[in-house]
Amino acid sequence: MVAGALAIVAATVPIYERLGSEFMPPLDEGTLLFMPSTLPGISIGEAERLLQVQDRIIKGFPEVALVLGKAGRAETSTDPAPLSMAETIVTLKPRDQWPDPRLTTDQLVDRMNAALKLPGVSNAWTMPIKSRIDMLTTGVRTPVGIKIYGADIREIERIGTAIESVLPVVHGTRSVFAERTSGGYFVDFTWNRDELARYGLSMDDAQQVVMSAVGGENVTTTVEGRERYPVNVRYYQDYRSDVGRLRRVLVPAMGGRMQVPVGQLADVRLVSGPAMIREENGLLTGYVYVDVAGRDIGGYVAEAKQVVAARVSLPAGYSLAWSGQYESMERVRERLKIVLPLTLFLIVLLLYANTRSMAKTAIVIMAVPFSAVGAIWLLYALGYNMSIGVWVGLIALVGVDAETGVFMLLYMDLSYEEARREGRLRSARDLRDAILHGAVKRIRPKFMTVATMFLGLVPIMWSAGAGADVMKRIAAPMVGGIFTSFLLELVVYPAIYEIWKWHFELKPELAS
Repeated sequence: MVAGALAIVAATVPIYERLGSEFMPPLDEGTLLFMPSTLPGISIGEAERLLQVQDRIIKGFPEVALVLGKAGRAETSTDPAPLSMAETIVTLKPRDQWPDPRLTTDQLVDRMNAALKLPGVSNAWTMPIKSRIDMLTTGVRTPVGIKIYGADIREIERIGTAIESVLPVVHGTRSVFAERTSGGYFVDFTWNRDELARYGLSMDDAQQVVMSAVGGENVTTTVEGRERYPVNVRYYQDYRSDVGRLRRVLVPAMGGRMQVPVGQLADVRLVSGPAMIREENGLLTGYVYVDVAGRDIGGYVAEAKQVVAARVSLPAGYSLAWSGQYESMERVRERLKIVLPLTLFLIVLLLYANTRSMAKTAIVIMAVPFSAVGAIWLLYALGYNMSIGVWVGLIALVGVDAETGVFMLLYMDLSYEEARREGRLRSARDLRDAILHGAVKRIRPKFMTVATMFLGLVPIMWSAGAGADVMKRIAAPMVGGIFTSFLLELVVYPAIYEIWKWHFELKPELAS
């Protein structure tokens, strides 16, 4: 019996190795956040047109209730989104109103993503609350992100585009987009100080004209009830639409007695440069956003690291850091290396304080691998990955196993001591009968404990709605683990107890 139990535990190890890993289980918020990215330098008009096209396609799906898109950013440093990155909130209808109730959210996202394959646009899908948490903690809005650290922006962009070209071969890559750190377009005014001095102009005078005529200046605010609107004055677009017209912008000189074109005072050119400069840990940084679908994050990153290491060369002084949910998952994994041993140590300490015997404590702790058998097989059958929710359920399962194991040991101890007092322990057969007598008494309370657990946990496995996916990951290992621990404790504990009592107590006494 013991050998069979150990064989079952050994057969479960390969199944555990096949389980994926992720930071948190998917949380269905009932709302999607579509975040497409395109190349820098897109105009406001083109960004508006692109946003309208995408929103029209999304609204065509019968599962969608509302669509609200946003391009550009507010005048605040807390919203650094450029025009090249749009955000569209997709509010879904209740699931009972979907034409196909069996359709999952992931399958709906795949259909939308296929319909939104537009030239020059890289799609990324997430959920509003989840994306804000990810961006606050890691700065990356997609499940996986790669941060490129270095000293030169153009070299960072080269490495990012190289990674962008090789990652699509990795299974599970829905989209990948590398930031173009040097893809912005600017108008440079290089002032000729000799010419400014000739007309009696200061640098501030010249800059003020360009700022007011081209950039615009708020001159007043209109008040319309509770609404406030700033009034901005600048040249009409026809007078500032290209470099030639900018050179003809007039600068008042000599106290306003003459007008000097900007072209005589400065060299006006269109140049390209960094649209946005990121800096982390004292180094310039570029991001590569990777959207993953149909695969666990841990397994994807492990394969992607091998592909990038084999196909992308990094110059000296440049490095990569894998971020997003993977960064959070690694941080929690390091924390679990402390929490799990500490939890087991506390359980062993409490068991020893109760039994005053390391042998009895070891027997009770043996319930842990037996219960893990059911937990891991059920996780594998349901297609769940190892996550924070699953580990919470496993830790709770260890506590429940210790409790039921103590009761099992208590009944066998009582039966053993009773038979010993009555003088019925004269052979191995007598020992086995005493142990079986105690184990049979344990069936009813053990069954009641397991039934109570099942009545409380099994309904969670059929729950639906926001938060249900997380609760299922917590309940699944407990449901599967309690079931196998119920069976294995009833048949394995008596065998282990008999081996211990016969070889270390009763047999030496009978021999003497």
